[in-house]
Amino acid sequence: MKAINVHAFGGPETCIIDDVEIPEPAAGEARVKVAFAGVNFIDVYMRNGTYARSHTYKTPLPMVIGMEASGTVDAIGEGVTDLRVGQRVAFCLLRGSYAEFVAVPAWKLVPVPDDVPLEIAAALMLQGCTAHYLSHSAFPLQKGQSCLVHAGAGGVGQLLIQLAKNLGATVFTTVSTQEKVEIARNRGADHCILYRDVDFREELMKLTSGKGVDVVYDSVGKTTIMSSIRCVRRRGLCVLFGASSGVVDAIEPLSLAEAGSVFFTRPHLADYMATADEIRGRAGDLFRLMKEKRLSVAIDTVFPLADAASAHRYIEGGKTRGKLLLKIEP
Repeated sequence: MKAINVHAFGGPETCIIDDVEIPEPAAGEARVKVAFAGVNFIDVYMRNGTYARSHTYKTPLPMVIGMEASGTVDAIGEGVTDLRVGQRVAFCLLRGSYAEFVAVPAWKLVPVPDDVPLEIAAALMLQGCTAHYLSHSAFPLQKGQSCLVHAGAGGVGQLLIQLAKNLGATVFTTVSTQEKVEIARNRGADHCILYRDVDFREELMKLTSGKGVDVVYDSVGKTTIMSSIRCVRRRGLCVLFGASSGVVDAIEPLSLAEAGSVFFTRPHLADYMATADEIRGRAGDLFRLMKEKRLSVAIDTVFPLADAASAHRYIEGGKTRGKLLLKIEP
């Protein structure tokens, strides 16, 4: 089968299309014929070596990358009783989705309803479940609370804004251009801050009369984190869940105290998707909200599998206005 293999850590050029063996499903697994694979920053972090020391997301070389896909069950391993060949499914947090076939533990697979297109299912798994755990678990937003969402026009940002609004929160977001302001506003953001034109912390504190927000969701990292911490209200929470501008190496504990005794966390999605019930619960909630027209999914660009390197250049260049996908099936 065709797959995108990384033989050495590096730039997008290390995404090489190779011929590799089709995997056989082991006991407890199902083989999925992939239709669409999601392109995410976690793939970039695996490709460039950022996660080389991660015990949660292992990166043995050479490796087929990709952590999210949708497709149909092609074969079933011993002991799998709740799936059938031909069933439409989706998954995330299993490396190997940039390929024509992938063997997946059955408990990680989510049945996709017939009225949910496979490209939407792929788009909702990793980014959607990230937005869901951030807003429902890492800091369970409640009506009347407030949050700051960085990169509000990106894939996670657009979904997180919508989920926060569904929960009754006031949403502040940072974006880079007027075009992205319109995207974030269309998703429900109450206040959009053009961070290239103004100091986002100063602007946020003006908008909140000096109070700050209950929680900051920061996927940018190095260039924003210290100001993000200082955007949080007294005893609020700052959640760092990405590093699009570079990895945050350290946070001084005293800086949390000086910001108002705020809390800080750097979570992994895997720890919020640890069981079949969690996975299917989050995905099911997202599918339901979409069918109720309370959640819209923006697909930016669909690249062919062989063009995975271009997809990585696109996402690293900050060009995304929604989800990037790789189309696997002809």
